[in-house]
Amino acid sequence: MEWQITVGLEVHAELRTNTKMFCGCKNDPDEKHPNINICPVCMGHPGTLPVANEAAIKHVQRVGLALGSELQKTSHFDRKNYFYPDIPKGYQISQYKDPLVLGGALKGVKITRVHLEEDTARSQHNTKNKVSYVDFNRAGVPLMELVTEPDITSAKQAREFAEELQLVFQYLGASEANMEKGEMRCEANISVYQDSDRLSGTKVEVKNLNSFRSVEKAIEFEFERQVKLLEEGGKVKQETRGWDENKEVTFSQRSKESAHDYRYFPEPDLPPMEFSEEYFDELRTTIPELPEAKRNRFIDEYKLDAVAAEILMNDKDLSAFWEKMASEVREWDSDKYPESIKLASNYFTSDLLGLMKEKEIPASELLIDPENFAELIKMIVKKEITSRVAKDVLRHMVEEGGDPSNWVEKLGLAQVSDTGALEAIAKKIIGANPKAIEDYKKGKANAVQFLVGQMMKETRGAANPDTIKEILTKLI
Repeated sequence: MEWQITVGLEVHAELRTNTKMFCGCKNDPDEKHPNINICPVCMGHPGTLPVANEAAIKHVQRVGLALGSELQKTSHFDRKNYFYPDIPKGYQISQYKDPLVLGGALKGVKITRVHLEEDTARSQHNTKNKVSYVDFNRAGVPLMELVTEPDITSAKQAREFAEELQLVFQYLGASEANMEKGEMRCEANISVYQDSDRLSGTKVEVKNLNSFRSVEKAIEFEFERQVKLLEEGGKVKQETRGWDENKEVTFSQRSKESAHDYRYFPEPDLPPMEFSEEYFDELRTTIPELPEAKRNRFIDEYKLDAVAAEILMNDKDLSAFWEKMASEVREWDSDKYPESIKLASNYFTSDLLGLMKEKEIPASELLIDPENFAELIKMIVKKEITSRVAKDVLRHMVEEGGDPSNWVEKLGLAQVSDTGALEAIAKKIIGANPKAIEDYKKGKANAVQFLVGQMMKETRGAANPDTIKEILTKLI
């Protein structure tokens, strides 16, 4: 029998709030100076009392609504006891028995729970000097934890789930979920099996996966490691493992704790939370269009292919640019809108995105605005400029900004439609290329394309290729 894999994910996301979870200290993930945003509460000084952050609670509940989860009308915080240098109180205020959110699903993966807790401080290890430092700026930052059911059956599926979840967080404004900054972190619970019981294998947890690539690679490695171990007669040990990004291997850290090891009990300094149905109804009105709905709408409404739609889905600034541009196109060309928007899609995905990649320009820093881009498409549709000219003009717009009509005038690239002038240029080209004329008369039809190219070069791309071909054929 073939070996198969079972994966469940635990995803942590730092929430987008002004202050920390239980105190008034600033929540600033970009702060570079250590131990600046701290106070007696988040440092765990004796006699201090926590006060729950309302905005953080709403973020978690809105995530639950977006995932089709069940929001709990009663919930409370618990103490999760464990000792580590980055836990100033010796315990973490978290949720265990009564989380804010239960159930739900995303991309076919069922959600077990979504709960709220405080983040730990950040440990920094200097292996050269064998010294460790602790920065408490992150201690107490609101942290959402989402736990999936063990529904995931491949490393690729795990990565795709995490990518989609990041989009949901960002669309809701709940978290920036920037994995490079540690604002979103994944842990994978992995086991392998051969029989029909998907849960028969021994579970191994791989912690702190800080990129989508790491999620996929760590699961792939762990699958191969466990299978090899079992086939050689060994046993998989229930443990927590780390991920070495450079070597692309997992390594043992410690034996895996169970819930009873943390000695959970209700947080005595925070009262239970109670929520009404009216409160939940009000929250529902704040849920925006979510990634899956937007993806489908872009494909249906704008006839974009899946690749183009996905590019737009992953960049809020870029999708906003597209929507505004499409609205402009619809205003001046409602009759032939499908054709015009298809043309716009081609220039957008191949030319504009290509230039942005070449110049390393994010959408938020584009000098060209949606109205300018829509006007460029309009000039192509109305045959005021050729496709070749449009590409040149677009490059100038991306590099320096400005209106396309101004660039066309400035560069003298308006489409040449004067038949007399084109015939004069054609005669000049014919006279300079007797070999091509001879080949064409011998039946080599592609010889005329060479002449068309020479004409386009002479007119700097400002003449219609079909018109040129017609004039050349007549003259020859």
